[in-house]
Amino acid sequence: MRLVPTVLRMADRLARPTTVYAHCDLPCGVYDPAQARIEAQSVKAVQERYQNAEKMKSANETVEDYRSRCLAIKEERAHLVKEHLWVLWTDYFKPEHKEKFPQLHDLFWNATKEAGLSKKSQDPAQGDKLLGLIDEIANIFWETKK
Repeated sequence: MRLVPTVLRMADRLARPTTVYAHCDLPCGVYDPAQARIEAQSVKAVQERYQNAEKMKSANETVEDYRSRCLAIKEERAHLVKEHLWVLWTDYFKPEHKEKFPQLHDLFWNATKEAGLSKKSQDPAQGDKLLGLIDEIANIFWETKK
């Protein structure tokens, strides 16, 4: 019998509207495209290390093992880039930002697509392209903070 009131109280709490203002679902208001950029820098660095696996690997590891580790790390970091970009796009930017910067939607679309392509590419030039898109987003972000 105690379960029913507990379930009803929980359902009541879940049904109440909640206002969220920040990426962590608390009113901290902390946003920064630097988070996405740091992960993208890691993606590019791993792409470079993959290319130089023969020189970069430790003495007791094969080139294949080193490259496998590179790929795993790069995929994880590329996914984090996407997450950080999504948080900025969905939680920070508002309709008035899109009005002032009409290229925002396409810029985020291209940047998240490029982050996805990072999972497939071992070419550092691709990492540079991703960094360039994030830098464009960062420029707009800081303009909105003025």
